[in-house]
Amino acid sequence: MEQYLQETPLLNFGAEEIQKLIETRGWKELQEFDKIKEIYNFVKDEIKLGYNAEDAIPASKVLKCGYGQCNTKATLLMALLRAVEVPCRIHACAVDKSLQKGALGGIFYKKSPQTVLHSWAEVYYNKKWVELEGVILDGAYLANLQKFYESCQGAFCGFAVSCENFQNPNVEFNGEGTFIQSKSIVEDFGVYDSPDDLYKEHAQTITGFKKFCYQYLVRFIMNHNVKKIRNRKEKTKTPEAAEEKIEEKKEE
Repeated sequence: MEQYLQETPLLNFGAEEIQKLIETRGWKELQEFDKIKEIYNFVKDEIKLGYNAEDAIPASKVLKCGYGQCNTKATLLMALLRAVEVPCRIHACAVDKSLQKGALGGIFYKKSPQTVLHSWAEVYYNKKWVELEGVILDGAYLANLQKFYESCQGAFCGFAVSCENFQNPNVEFNGEGTFIQSKSIVEDFGVYDSPDDLYKEHAQTITGFKKFCYQYLVRFIMNHNVKKIRNRKEKTKTPEAAEEKIEEKKEE
């Protein structure tokens, strides 16, 4: 298990801000199950869903940003787990871009790659590897999205969700695997000791001008759309209906 506890440039759990967080929360004093659950809930709900400039950023930077998506949240989650001596690894795959529809739309969605690099942390607990893919969406965002689409009682794909049971997804850690985007997997890349190892072999398929556009325009649009759903107080049928209502008020 030694390789699953090591610090790396991306899993930089020795960083001052990470060590201070761990000390403040008292995670090292907890039993193993509670360590995993408390850290999992922190990354899930206190690190909001959002799109960083790139995947290969260190855990300390994800923490400082205060938001992340699947790959960057996996990095932070792994760093925190290893810091309290809980073995973990990363599992990578490609997912269909349809799960991003809604968070991203229009010409940007049409021009985006058909598949997206996706990863999640797996923790070694109770003598088996347990998937922690359900960490991606914060509770406030998911709850509001469920309100917008309350008529959907089965499978759902879009707005960073791809699961069979939208109104009751498996995202709460109870010792077993958690999932929120797994139904869009189209290719499995296997497991890696660390994100550093993963990114040596796989990276997002956008480069050059498209990468520039993503970093300086597209991700801000996506983050705006995510925040709009998370912060919406008035109950409306869909995010699109909310936009129409705003436009009606402007006309008045």
